[in-house]
Amino acid sequence: MKKLLIFTIALFAIFSIVACDNSTPPDTSIESTPSVEDTPSDDTPQIDNALPVANTPFNDITASELVANIRVGWSLGNTFDAHSLDWLGDNPTVSAMETGWQPNITTQENIDTLSAAGFYAIRIPVTWIKATDEDYNIDPNWMARIKEVVDYAVANDMIIILNTHHCEYFFSMKDEDLESARAYFTRIWEQIAYAFNDYNEKLIFEGLNEPRTVGSAAEWRGGTPEEHNNVNLLHQNFVDTVRGSGGHNDKRILMIPTYAASASEVAQKALVIPQDTVDDKIIVSIHSYAPWEFALRTGHDRPVEWSADDPNDTNPITEPIDLAYELFVSREIPVILGEMGAINRNNLESRVAWAEFYTSYAKSKGIPCFWWDPNISYVTKLQEWGWEETFGIFNRSENKFDHPEIVAALMKGTE
Repeated sequence: MKKLLIFTIALFAIFSIVACDNSTPPDTSIESTPSVEDTPSDDTPQIDNALPVANTPFNDITASELVANIRVGWSLGNTFDAHSLDWLGDNPTVSAMETGWQPNITTQENIDTLSAAGFYAIRIPVTWIKATDEDYNIDPNWMARIKEVVDYAVANDMIIILNTHHCEYFFSMKDEDLESARAYFTRIWEQIAYAFNDYNEKLIFEGLNEPRTVGSAAEWRGGTPEEHNNVNLLHQNFVDTVRGSGGHNDKRILMIPTYAASASEVAQKALVIPQDTVDDKIIVSIHSYAPWEFALRTGHDRPVEWSADDPNDTNPITEPIDLAYELFVSREIPVILGEMGAINRNNLESRVAWAEFYTSYAKSKGIPCFWWDPNISYVTKLQEWGWEETFGIFNRSENKFDHPEIVAALMKGTE
């Protein structure tokens, strides 16, 4: 009887120790990936409900080595980054948010076709705040859908950039918004980093998109010292948050933009590379739709012709690239042109010449380009809400390229 009592006490002690061991998060993962038609829950649970599913080896390379493997990239524009969706009402479905600004659900076949065409890298912009509760907890159905599309790219062995997008419409870069912005980005990146912490080195986290103060005098002029300081503080917060999130994130390659991702001299020179716990894991991001009058500015009477023989056409492209090379690439800090493109003005010949020159020159400086594609490929026109930015080259609904000549130019420029 005494031996039985001792055995019982010992067994109880073992169970008690196991029950108190908190070293591993509870496995409350979603049993299967929700359909894109699932509606977010009213009582959104913590992100512990979206545990990592990938388990691939991590190749511990430098940021420069990874960027050198990018030929040309493609951005999934106007999809998960759609943010002005008040018209959808409360608790819109995941698919409603995905198609708020364009009509198509992204498919595995879409990503397969892009990869087969030579786009071995993809940027997936995401506006997270529309899918969070008041405490910034991300709805698990939204996270699951983002992971599903990331996995489409993983299946093609693509390099992937995943970011937070359009947050500038909710937080300025002014001092009065710094603490609220810091609280938001910390919470969001805690969840993203945890959900993807077991993905391999080909998944890059981009902390911010175009951090700026919307509507300010310096919004597109490189920002002010106050705004530069706050952007740099948020970059440091981003790096610290990811590095402490477990899995492969202690050595994951991270990307940070200049103020507004501006390629201007003032913005590039104001960027401070964050302190990091590992060496050579930071990429700098800039965006440049240049020359602006040709590539981006909408409306009537804009230039439709572009020539590689005209310095007025080429200098707006080459000068910011040269500066990025001088400030960063030459110091072994790689740069990615995270957004570029030229809208359709019924000027295919000029856009083809522009695309080849742009990517070729950027490649000569070791800087890969990502074409911005909002899934609108026809000639730009005026809508009730404004002029359309018709950068689209890939027709997602038909799973084909509407402008294969531009694709060929992008590939030729990066040979």
